[in-house]
Amino acid sequence: MRAKVEIDNREYAVDFSKPIDISIPLVNGAINPVAWYLDAPKIEPVKEGKWIAAVAQGAVVNFNNIYFNPHGHGTHTECVGHITENVHSINQSLKTFMFSAEVITLIPEAQGEDLVFTKMQVAKTLGSKRPQALVLRTLPNTSSKKSRKWSNTNWPYLLDEAMGYLRECGIKHLLLDLPSVDREKDDGALASHKAFWDVNGTLRMDATITEMIFVPHTVSDGSYLLNLQIASFENDAAPSKPVLYALE
Repeated sequence: MRAKVEIDNREYAVDFSKPIDISIPLVNGAINPVAWYLDAPKIEPVKEGKWIAAVAQGAVVNFNNIYFNPHGHGTHTECVGHITENVHSINQSLKTFMFSAEVITLIPEAQGEDLVFTKMQVAKTLGSKRPQALVLRTLPNTSSKKSRKWSNTNWPYLLDEAMGYLRECGIKHLLLDLPSVDREKDDGALASHKAFWDVNGTLRMDATITEMIFVPHTVSDGSYLLNLQIASFENDAAPSKPVLYALE
């Protein structure tokens, strides 16, 4: 199915039959990616006495419970409620789902014992483009990200200066392939989250951060249409399914 869309006063053709899914599916057990010192997620049939809700074990339906944490077990989208005392829901914060998007790829720079992404890197790569959403693919970019155990790895992160720059550029939605925009252990500073959501200014209630995506190497850097879909959870974060479409 092809349709025409207008982005930045230019008209593009989009083939909606060719989605590029950049989410990581939730999988039962150890193969699933895990962050924040959690155990693996569980997907298991309901059990009541000797009855097990699995067709393979004699039931007429498969009827599973799922135990997971959206922040630590895969692709998720979060709102400012992730870091505020007042409760804010991603389901109430994200009300539209189609955005102009730019995919960029960055190599982190060494800063002491850390690997970081700087304002200069982001500004140089983004150039004059001002999309609604930015998709950040980090190098190295191997398929192991889809099952990585991130806890206690001190993953690369964005400096707050870079996140402030994205805010100043008007980017509302940031998507990246790491468990957090912040340092894994930062004593609760959350400087990059706070800079993006402008905690010390006017809270950006409609801005989101999507973490733990995976952008295959077959996807070129450049401009896309993004469909950012979330599960309807009244929570600060929800599992999500960001999908890119090439612009022709």
